[in-house]
Amino acid sequence: MEFWHDRILILDFGSQYTQLIARRIREARVYSQILPCTASLATIEAYRPKGIILSGGPSSVYDRKAPKVPKEVFDLGVPILGICYGMQLVTHLLGGEVAKANHREYGRAELLIDDASDVLKKLPARSRTVWMSHGDRIERMPKGFRAIAHTDNSPVAAMKSVGGGRHIYCLQFHPEVAHTAGGVQILKNFVYDVCGCQPTWTMSSYVDTAVKIIQERVGTGKVICALSGGVDSSVAAALTSRAVGSQLTCIFVDNGLLRKEERAKVQKSFAQMDLDLHVLDRSTEFLSALKGVTDPERKRKIIGRLFIKNFEREATRLGKVDYLVQGTLYPDVIESVSFKGPSATIKTHHNVGGLPTRMRLRLVEPLRELFKDEVRVLGKELGLPDDIVGRHPFPGPGLAIRVLGAVTPQRCMMLREADAIVEQEIRQSGLYAETWQAFAVLLPIRTVGVMGDQRTYEYVAAIRAVTSLDGMTADWAKLPHEVLGKISNRIINEVRGVNRVVYDISSKPPSTIEWE
Repeated sequence: MEFWHDRILILDFGSQYTQLIARRIREARVYSQILPCTASLATIEAYRPKGIILSGGPSSVYDRKAPKVPKEVFDLGVPILGICYGMQLVTHLLGGEVAKANHREYGRAELLIDDASDVLKKLPARSRTVWMSHGDRIERMPKGFRAIAHTDNSPVAAMKSVGGGRHIYCLQFHPEVAHTAGGVQILKNFVYDVCGCQPTWTMSSYVDTAVKIIQERVGTGKVICALSGGVDSSVAAALTSRAVGSQLTCIFVDNGLLRKEERAKVQKSFAQMDLDLHVLDRSTEFLSALKGVTDPERKRKIIGRLFIKNFEREATRLGKVDYLVQGTLYPDVIESVSFKGPSATIKTHHNVGGLPTRMRLRLVEPLRELFKDEVRVLGKELGLPDDIVGRHPFPGPGLAIRVLGAVTPQRCMMLREADAIVEQEIRQSGLYAETWQAFAVLLPIRTVGVMGDQRTYEYVAAIRAVTSLDGMTADWAKLPHEVLGKISNRIINEVRGVNRVVYDISSKPPSTIEWE
């Protein structure tokens, strides 16, 4: 296991905020990585962390199946920060007492600081508002701990170990959320002052290290890159090209599930770059395989297998190719595989859980530990143009998971036209950069309408527009009514087969950004 930055490990107990902790640490230019709370002591030690954070979680420590960590973690000599459930677990494992609170605390609370040193130093003097989310509280601290802050409802809202060679700090509130005043400072205090981490996690340093890792992994072998034209695969291709040069061949597969004029745009964009690009038209093959399939998981797996089949077929034609580069991101991994503590699998991403179990090509995923906004910064560092780096995300399965129900060429064409109108109007209104994604979805239902004094019975298009930082959470975009009205009017008038348009106003969670 190779390391080039100081590393903070986050052990996940299923909190909805775990990824946010990781983001906040990285924003402080310190590398953070999430491991499941079920990780063995040997695995944790192998990462040589400078500090360990125990996340929150939905369980109570006195539940029969409450998740735990090996007690020996506290004797590694590594500073530990327990947050919410993490604090309660520290208390429980080290001999303190946790009990149900008389009054649960959810939302904002006023923190009263008793010891303004260590993790609680340099906090704003006026506002000490913190974000609580717990139904249990500390009744008795473990031996060797003392309280460093409290609220009206929590006598021990924060505590730290004293003596004994341990450096353990615990917070009942969530410093990682924006509602906690000074929360970022608390995390910086922990990673900088307590753990002694250096702020070396930058995209410029990542480029140098990633290039070396790719070179060591690939050697003199040939590499193909699955290029879709989106920011993830484009950055992965540019990074790999910098590492191995002419050993790389990029492959763009037109699967019949692309946005309007996508193929031509990709060819034009990458003609300006020094990349060997092969374009394959496989639309008939993909659409035939999807015929009659309505289950979204089956769609994703079929598409994932066909992509690999085509890449392996092209690799054979090119000669001996050993490696396949993909633009897999951290959120893809988190949402596809339930390996981050007891959190549930949300969906299978075509380039993670959708891949066949046996593949001839070995995967190279240089962006696997990055969030989307980090990838955009990396793209700029690599000199990619803004029209690629700033593109809205587009799912690997393409329109197949935006055409709800059966996927047919006709329904794809209808959605393609509607989606193009959404993008045109969002761009024209100056809102493209302010939204994370904005697109159309074709629903598998028909409604009655009237056009030209005649009755119609046609499909419904839903518009989905969200704001987000990394796609892990998202809020529905408050698009101006005049923009929505123009989009609706154009789709109904210009897209044959659609007579009604609705707007999706759900956030993530509880909904996902994509409908399937």
